[in-house]
Amino acid sequence: MTYIFDPHPQPSLAIEKQTERFPIRRIFCVGRNYADHAREMGHDDREPPFFFSKPADSLVENGATLPYPSFTQNLHYEAELVVAIGKRADAVTEADAADHIFGYAAGNDLTRRDLQAQAKTAGRPWDMAKGFDRSAVVGPIHRVSQIGHLSQGAIRLTKNGEVMQDGDISDMIWSVPEIISYLSGLVTLEPGDLIMTGTPAGVGPLGAGDTAIVSIDALPDLTVTIGQPT
Repeated sequence: MTYIFDPHPQPSLAIEKQTERFPIRRIFCVGRNYADHAREMGHDDREPPFFFSKPADSLVENGATLPYPSFTQNLHYEAELVVAIGKRADAVTEADAADHIFGYAAGNDLTRRDLQAQAKTAGRPWDMAKGFDRSAVVGPIHRVSQIGHLSQGAIRLTKNGEVMQDGDISDMIWSVPEIISYLSGLVTLEPGDLIMTGTPAGVGPLGAGDTAIVSIDALPDLTVTIGQPT
């Protein structure tokens, strides 16, 4: 097979203690999946889960320095547990959902909050608020065989050393098995898919020069620094 230009590189993530990398197919994100965050955004505690996507090539790995993105004056951090799918999941039950998980990683769902607010007001999609270049910061994947399944444990974000988000992944409105079961009824999940599972309360702005560190029990810290606009 030939193409009119070279295909773009395959996005991928490091796997802890392996030389092989995890190829990324799609990135799904769960909206408002912690009750305290749902309330701070003006919504009820338990609504049916809803999803949005980020492009696979929006991935940024640990330790990167990113230029402050264009078209925003209100870039926000969102600390999240990321689930890596390793087995095809088509309308699976909650009881079987864990069998489809390859591993877990720490994530930071960067958001152009002002564009998101404009989209909400106009009833428009969130794509340019959530799916912009370099908006998905994700650390190395840790296999389930190494760390087990994560259903509880602290999730925190510090900005320049100050704790801004401090929750527990057990506080998710929709658990990881519930998310996989529900989402796999909407679309067939395949190996290489990532799910960013939502963020606790305390989201807030990042400016040029700020460093955000996501800490999740059983996973290494995930660090990103915001640079000057390009």
